[in-house]
Amino acid sequence: MLLLLLLLLLLLLLLLLLLLLLLLLLLLLLLLLPLLLLLLLLLLLLLLLLLLLLLLVLLLVLLLVLLPPPPPPPRLLLLLLLLLPLLLLLLPLLLVLLLLPLLLLLLLLLLLLLLLLLLLLLLLLLLLLLLLLLLLLLLLLLQLLLLLLLLLLLLLLHHHHHHHHHHHSQ
Repeated sequence: MLLLLLLLLLLLLLLLLLLLLLLLLLLLLLLLLPLLLLLLLLLLLLLLLLLLLLLLVLLLVLLLVLLPPPPPPPRLLLLLLLLLPLLLLLLPLLLVLLLLPLLLLLLLLLLLLLLLLLLLLLLLLLLLLLLLLLLLLLLLLLQLLLLLLLLLLLLLLHHHHHHHHHHHSQ
């Protein structure tokens, strides 16, 4: 019976290690994912942890009920052994809770950066617009000049067979 219990505990510990690895992976992902996904993942993670906690408590109760009452020390030992995984499970929770502010801070920073980028883009757009306007103005001026030149030319040509005033040209 005791051997079985030990095996069970080993399995539990393995599960916990896997969970911790998963948690780390998730946290890594969280740093790369956007806000909503991040929150969703965190919620799922918390739910998962809570479920595992419940399972462990159920297991504990089951074992305590099923086991014939041995002398007191082993049972205490067993309780401690069963509480250990619980503590191990609480650890990731604490980690998540500690990392949440950090993640939020990172998100805020990212948002600020995005805002700055947007502002820069807006400024660039404004500059481009100004440049375009200037170009348009220049083109208009050019057109006006061309028109004036054309008119002058026409006038000159028109007057050409009347007078020979070529030295009036600029």
